[in-house]
Amino acid sequence: MKYSLGNIQYFWPKQTVESFYQSAIDSDVDIVYLGESVCSKRREMRLKDYLYIANELTKANKQVVLSTMVLLEAPSELNELKKYCDNGDFLVEANDISAIQLLTERKLPFVAGSALNLYNHHALKLLTEQGMVRWCIPVELSRDRLKNIVYQCEKTNIRHKFEIEVTSFGHLPLAFSARCFTARSENRPKDDCQLCCINYPNGRLTQSQEGESLFVLNGIQTMSGYCYNLSGEQQNMQGLVDIMRVLPESEEAFHIISQLKQGNSLYSETHHSNGYWHQIPGLSTAL
Repeated sequence: MKYSLGNIQYFWPKQTVESFYQSAIDSDVDIVYLGESVCSKRREMRLKDYLYIANELTKANKQVVLSTMVLLEAPSELNELKKYCDNGDFLVEANDISAIQLLTERKLPFVAGSALNLYNHHALKLLTEQGMVRWCIPVELSRDRLKNIVYQCEKTNIRHKFEIEVTSFGHLPLAFSARCFTARSENRPKDDCQLCCINYPNGRLTQSQEGESLFVLNGIQTMSGYCYNLSGEQQNMQGLVDIMRVLPESEEAFHIISQLKQGNSLYSETHHSNGYWHQIPGLSTAL
């Protein structure tokens, strides 16, 4: 089993991001994803900054993957996507079909991100033919569904062509919209958001009238209200999953990866969930 660090989902100041990845150099992580996947207005970090960090991480024997935007809304965003695909050194995580098209045209291998709607072996077969070398499963896919897809991939002799990665810890990205919910929460229009999401380094929590955590608002992204935690499922992942991904909320992510590598389960006073993995409501916890 390998352990990866997903790209930062939130809008952090440049100094915070650089400090975070400096810590990644000395961490136990095997794979590091870099890049902005949520909102193109977040320009504290540019591609050249990520490429510099990528080279430093590579020197520390970490595999680096550049993550692309999930929702493209302007020609400038397409131009930036092309720069990611043309980086020349690093594997790219495609979070949108347009990224797959560009990478396929360039005959480059790629990671299929969890935002892509890939739910059967037919889709995976098509993408392996186009260059997919890793599939990060949709966050709501259960173990049983995954097991069945893997079985079909083995029958069609494509399972050996790609790795399977599962988002295993962190607030899950559930949906993306053309609206910016963080700006709306401050009564700002999206076009004049004043980059207010930088004031919420872990997003804005929304709760039900009963006080239950429902969602975390993060710009145009809606995330799970509870932290997803599959640390207790590692034994059930053996032979099925190649990589466990941790989504960074803070530098605590490196401790989490270290504990996962030791086979430890992670629990805290904060409510965690693992419902999707067990094919029950996502905010639930199966014992």
